[in-house]
Amino acid sequence: MRRLLLAAALTFAGLAAGTANADEVGSFSNDWTGNELTVEAVPDPDIQGVTCHIVSFSRSVIDRLRKGNWFEDPSNTSISCRQTGPIVIGKIDTSKHGEEVFSERKSLIFKSIAVRRIYDRANDTLIYVVYSRQVKDASAKMAISTVPLFNANPTWTKGKPER
Repeated sequence: MRRLLLAAALTFAGLAAGTANADEVGSFSNDWTGNELTVEAVPDPDIQGVTCHIVSFSRSVIDRLRKGNWFEDPSNTSISCRQTGPIVIGKIDTSKHGEEVFSERKSLIFKSIAVRRIYDRANDTLIYVVYSRQVKDASAKMAISTVPLFNANPTWTKGKPER
């Protein structure tokens, strides 16, 4: 039993490691069982001067023992993206589907959290959508944040797309 718990704890630690370029900027327990909210700062890899802050939920050992689903965290995540410096836009996908800019696993197999960036040409705005990729029960949970480029005077290294 101890070996099983140790293996599970090590697996969970690997899952909770977070996004590759994320810096944890804060965390706190939100209830008596030790469940935790973690805030990470994640710079957009293709756009200098834009940082997204993502808050996500991590289940405690007590909660995992009490409810089961040992290897799984819920998909509850929120996002806020802002201009944090001069904006320099590299090569980005400006199609209506946008592109995934980062993701993080939330279970061993079927669930991850992803962030997609979409450029809204008509309003000259970057849109960031965080969403879950959970396979069961159509349980896509999402949140949205925008970074308007109006008056931000961004530099487009590959040229600004036409409207």
